[in-house]
Amino acid sequence: MRYDFDTPIDRSTTNAEKYTKRPKLFGTHDVIPMWVADMDLPSPPCVIEALQKRLTHPILGYEEMPTTAFEAQMDWIQSRYGFSIQRSMMLLSPSVVASINIAIEAFSAIGDEIIVQPPIYPPFFHSITNRNRKLILNPLKNEKGEYRIDFEDLEAKITPRTKMLLLCSPHNPVGRVWSSQELETLLEITQKQGIVVVSDEVHSDIVWTPHTPLYTLSDRVVTLQGIGKTFNLSGIALSTIIIPNRELREAFGKVYDTFHLGEGNILSHIAFEAAYRGGKAWLEQLLVYIEGNFALLEDLARRYPRCMRFVKPQGTYLAWIDCGNFGEKQLFEGLVKQGLGVSMGHHFGKEGRGFVRLNCALPKSIMQEAIERLESFCRSEKF
Repeated sequence: MRYDFDTPIDRSTTNAEKYTKRPKLFGTHDVIPMWVADMDLPSPPCVIEALQKRLTHPILGYEEMPTTAFEAQMDWIQSRYGFSIQRSMMLLSPSVVASINIAIEAFSAIGDEIIVQPPIYPPFFHSITNRNRKLILNPLKNEKGEYRIDFEDLEAKITPRTKMLLLCSPHNPVGRVWSSQELETLLEITQKQGIVVVSDEVHSDIVWTPHTPLYTLSDRVVTLQGIGKTFNLSGIALSTIIIPNRELREAFGKVYDTFHLGEGNILSHIAFEAAYRGGKAWLEQLLVYIEGNFALLEDLARRYPRCMRFVKPQGTYLAWIDCGNFGEKQLFEGLVKQGLGVSMGHHFGKEGRGFVRLNCALPKSIMQEAIERLESFCRSEKF
């Protein structure tokens, strides 16, 4: 079956955040919204059909997550990574950010230090500071667009008060898929100091180079995965926390229970199982499609090297573009003038200044229009 990613879909009547917030963020409705990390592409038909079938039943009361849904993800992990996890290792959460906040409460105390690796997904910063922990920065090294973990700096930053490290794997926004060797080095450094690594792996299925789940390397880690990014189901609000170690799992669960977040809802259970059972072929075609969109951006960057520098990401559908020859104000206003609503790099930390993040998971015709607008920006703006 060939899936249709080409046909544009009107989301203007669905309260889609990336559309409704355009006036607030960009001062106008007239921009292509390429900022929020959800796709303007249809979710797998198997999920839509399963939801429609469930809604033929007239009662939507309390339900538990069925064992078969957990087994669907377990089978998915076994198939993709050749690794078996147990049902007992799995917990549920409405979002990765919620899970990060619970982990902070479970594995640290007020005043403790937590490490992040900027440029990084902004809620990493806020989750730490809002809970009165000390934010420690271990910036990634940018080597001509290729990012690396600065292990020497990491070791130098660790103190007796350092209790956690928040890892983004694959990394949002720079698009790195960390190698197993890099992850093993990270674990060697952190675990000898008793630091708990919490790994946000919500983009782990959107990759073009092999991804290594952290739980395949150690049992004393917390790994956050889910259907949101993989199958464009962020609005379903259900993700998984995988914690092999019983001590860590019980500590996490104890805090989790105090928030009364529940374990999803009727429709999220249905979507979760349907996606993992029937979404493989859809995902395979999606990855090829997004690569095509990245190719358009690579071609533009080759033609305008002074305007933008772009290295295709190893993972995520997000393009991290270096526009460092422009000032921040000029960059933002110039892109909005051309009708582009993007994420400005400084939101990901000072290391992101001069960069923009573009969501490239959209129909090719709209991507081509965005490319034309980017080209107009490059032609019209002075360096």
